[in-house]
Amino acid sequence: MLGRLVNEVLENAPPEYPWGDTLPILHSADWRLCNLECVISNRGTPWSAYTKPFHFRSAAKNIAVLETAQMNAVSLANNHVLDYGYDALCEMLEILDRAGIVHSGAGLNHAQASRLATAEVCGRKLGLLAFTDNEPDWEATSAQPGVFYVPTDLRDPRAAKLLDIVRESRLAVDLLILSAHWGSNWGYRPPQEHVIFARALIEAGADIIFGHSSHVFRGIEFYKDRPILYGAGNFVDDYAVDTIERNDQSFIYVIEMADRIPQVLRLYPTLIRRCHASLADGVYVLGIAKKMKKLCTGFHTRTRWNHARQCMEIARFDLREQIAPQPPNVSS
Repeated sequence: MLGRLVNEVLENAPPEYPWGDTLPILHSADWRLCNLECVISNRGTPWSAYTKPFHFRSAAKNIAVLETAQMNAVSLANNHVLDYGYDALCEMLEILDRAGIVHSGAGLNHAQASRLATAEVCGRKLGLLAFTDNEPDWEATSAQPGVFYVPTDLRDPRAAKLLDIVRESRLAVDLLILSAHWGSNWGYRPPQEHVIFARALIEAGADIIFGHSSHVFRGIEFYKDRPILYGAGNFVDDYAVDTIERNDQSFIYVIEMADRIPQVLRLYPTLIRRCHASLADGVYVLGIAKKMKKLCTGFHTRTRWNHARQCMEIARFDLREQIAPQPPNVSS
């Protein structure tokens, strides 16, 4: 989220500022994706102070922030992309296109908002589909800009349509990522409807579920060998910190793939400090890791700590091990 106070800081700070000391990890990846929780534009007026108290806009020049991180793709299906109306959204789409940053989840009409974004990475074709169940009034139509709005209810025809798009997209790409901006801002455990919906997306052909909206991170599930991030948490913003919920804590999520199968998921603990991300240190590292370990246990996901890399790991070998037949307990 690069708006409000972050935008004010960026009037004088360099574009590297919001990323803090996380840039080496980001740059080490072959491809980078984030949820962009604001509109990048110099245009527009606030949507409505009566129905929406918070409006996030970052100056057009701050596309340099994404470029500095070598961000390859952004999800635009969220509850802030239209904070400054249609003019601001249209300008941002042009800005992203000029920067060569692919995007999904919002557009000038429903066809654009629901369109599969693609990229070539290491000889493989990646696909990104982004949707949200927030802000139904912002749903894109055939004649109106907006977001790809999909209720997380499998009985809804829009959910059925999304599953059809996933099945079609599966045939066009080597790796398919679903970005889901869903649910409320709080809660460490996802609602059951999200669990059911995420599993249905994977059964339809999704390889990675990148969930967000909750300001705190949630446990990670592996379903049919595919990772489900139910809530990635906050990474860069100016939000007031809840001292109990700790919405300033999260991770950089790095997935190592072989073909369509994730081999290792690495989680680098992070903190938000003075409107920028930073790698967690000291007691914060242990606290963040311990919380995630407990949350993952709820999904029978086994984690381990890599001291050399200073990150948590979820390895495919460990996942296989936990479901392998156990020998009988024989004592002598």
